[in-house]
Amino acid sequence: MLVDDAPANLTTLSEALEAEDYLVLVAVDGESAIEQLNHITPDIVLLDAIMPGMDGFETCRRMKINERTLDIPVIFMTALSDTGDVVRGFGEGAVDYVIKPVRHAEVLARITAHMRNARRSTQARQALDASGQILIALDRLGRISWLTARAGACLGFDFGDPRSTQPTPPELPSTLRQWAMAYLRAPDAGTPPPLTVGKRDRQLAVYLSPSPSGETLLRLQEQCTRCRADDLTRSFGLTAREAEVLIWLACGKTNRDIGTILGISPRTVNKHLDHIFPKLGVETRTAAAARALAHHEGGKPAATTCIGLICDTEP
Repeated sequence: MLVDDAPANLTTLSEALEAEDYLVLVAVDGESAIEQLNHITPDIVLLDAIMPGMDGFETCRRMKINERTLDIPVIFMTALSDTGDVVRGFGEGAVDYVIKPVRHAEVLARITAHMRNARRSTQARQALDASGQILIALDRLGRISWLTARAGACLGFDFGDPRSTQPTPPELPSTLRQWAMAYLRAPDAGTPPPLTVGKRDRQLAVYLSPSPSGETLLRLQEQCTRCRADDLTRSFGLTAREAEVLIWLACGKTNRDIGTILGISPRTVNKHLDHIFPKLGVETRTAAAARALAHHEGGKPAATTCIGLICDTEP
């Protein structure tokens, strides 16, 4: 997408890009650019910094607070040579800038490089989402740079509306922010111990670690407090890993969920269940979950309602 209030600039740059087989969208001001971005997501945006009405800086800022357009790379086109304006552009989220009059060969080279980097970043993020990782990256000011889909769902469950599965806005909840900021303000003091947050029987252990990129990573690990692993190990002769699998089974997790949480494959989870069932004297997942929960309640039978493989249990 090209955004420029000068028709001559749009014409010449569009022709140069189309000659290289790019499909080019154009907008003559910030308002119309934002409107188009509500319906289509371009691979990259070349944005004029100085325009009447909504200028390029404000247009870029609005793109970066919208989840749909957050990751689109923005290159400023500007006749400004003042360092402050260049710094402002980067501060609003731009990845690069070119000075007018634009040299077409230079713009094409920059577009190619930034689109390649953006695609690699997107592929890496998609791989993390597919693996079920619960990760949040923070910048030096404690703001969320990016987070995986599962992290957004966990934050929404534990800090927002439990019915919401949508990623949270790019702002860290106060509990986590205060904990993380203590490290960001004094990193030489070392990484803090894990923070445990959550509700009732569902908790998250949050680990913090610096990243070579300058970001700080928060890794969230789900925990279940319905049963104690050491108690299950002692009472039923389970191995430590079998006890962990049984705990998550009692929390209503599928094999895939359990594998993601424990860092093993669903097939390995199933092999553990093959050993767990005989030790508990049961034949089904439902019976194993009920047995573990009844044991946790001191032997009192548990009333269990099952839908598919997801069990909701109340003592």
